[in-house]
Amino acid sequence: MSRSAHPAGPRHADVLPEGHYSAPPTDLNDLDPKVWAQTVSRDTDGVVTVGGIDVKRIAEEFGTPAYVLDEADFRARARAWRSAFGADADVFYAGKAFLSRAVVRWLHEEGLNLDVCSGGELVTALSAGMPADRIAFHGNNKSAEEIRRAVEAGVGRIVLDSFQEIVRVAHIAKELGRRQRVQIRITVGVEAHTHEFIATAHEDQKFGIPLAGGQAAEAVRRALQLDGLELIGIHSHIGSQIFDMSGFEVAAHRVVGLLKDIRDEHGVELPEIDLGGGLGIAYTSDDDPREPHEIAKALTEIVTRECEGARLRTPRISVEPGRAIVGPTAFTLYEVGTVKPLDGLRTYVSVDGGMSDNIRTALYDAEYSVALVSRTTDAEPMLARVVGKHCESGDIVVKDAFLPSDLAPGDLIAVPATGAYCRSMASNYNHVLRPPVVAVNDGEARVIVRRETEEDLLRLDVG
Repeated sequence: MSRSAHPAGPRHADVLPEGHYSAPPTDLNDLDPKVWAQTVSRDTDGVVTVGGIDVKRIAEEFGTPAYVLDEADFRARARAWRSAFGADADVFYAGKAFLSRAVVRWLHEEGLNLDVCSGGELVTALSAGMPADRIAFHGNNKSAEEIRRAVEAGVGRIVLDSFQEIVRVAHIAKELGRRQRVQIRITVGVEAHTHEFIATAHEDQKFGIPLAGGQAAEAVRRALQLDGLELIGIHSHIGSQIFDMSGFEVAAHRVVGLLKDIRDEHGVELPEIDLGGGLGIAYTSDDDPREPHEIAKALTEIVTRECEGARLRTPRISVEPGRAIVGPTAFTLYEVGTVKPLDGLRTYVSVDGGMSDNIRTALYDAEYSVALVSRTTDAEPMLARVVGKHCESGDIVVKDAFLPSDLAPGDLIAVPATGAYCRSMASNYNHVLRPPVVAVNDGEARVIVRRETEEDLLRLDVG
């Protein structure tokens, strides 16, 4: 690779502009295990490897940009969640984080259930062999066609999100001669410590039926009266990328309070409670996520304590980790194109992807890490902003990070913790083709979602 010389951007803390970054790392070659997949390391030549394969080989064989997913890491995290909650609870992987038929097969083999929220996710799950009774179907505006498909398939639960949906699902189930198992999603008024767009339990938002004002209680009354429904529990989800367990404690208290009211009014103790997902992962070294066994212990103790106080039998708990399983297992591999230093500010590093493969920085002001992965270096650190190739000033992948001052076109850099939502939310902005997902495991690499082609792009354009 060429090493074209260019004036470096700011390097030292005393001349850095204000921004969202930590102090320069002591060694730019270090890879913090908190933010990288479990099998990631550097070989004797300084090239990063994952699953026994170096990134140069991956780039040569599959091209860049590419999402590189560590299958062994994914499976290990799935097993850790399954083991942490044990046989008396259910773990539903949240398919919206990232879903493919290979992932569905891994989940099935590792004993996890699956949460879907669209007809497309449902057909993907069924086509890959996930048993329908291990699927939960979410969504705030499920179409009649989606509901019919879910009921016909025999999904294990449909999560009801509105008064209209209670009637809609009951009508379709009765028409098909079924009694559909359902939960009611409620909003408990908990303001999760997260971005406004991913906080999902305060009242002023589109999801669920508010607990406040007796609306959730009325939804329960209606669901219990309809022959086509079997109400099995209450669902609550307070947000995403959460590290503080206190929000779950408040949510559980309020959900159990509703369960007590249901028992007192109807003489029914609902057997299940779903606390959703939303547990955070490490995108940077400053993040400190909890381990699955800690989360399981805390949630189980919270629900048990609340139920004992209400003199209720402890219901079966469900959780829905998505990001917490797949997020840390993948990184996005890019090739550096243009390196543009701005004197006194930072150096702009342009890569061959951008907001079409990772919209989260622009959408949520998300923070990521980044590293040079095709070699090691002794160069001083420079403050950099990693940007994409799109005609958009907000096309930023990593806002502020330190990269080596000898970075040059042709180098490979990687952004870790991109397994969740990046491919799921990818687009064709500027008619850029979406990258492949390459799964690596034990010295082998294979495409599980192929790179889009120009033929794919034009096939939909019938003009």
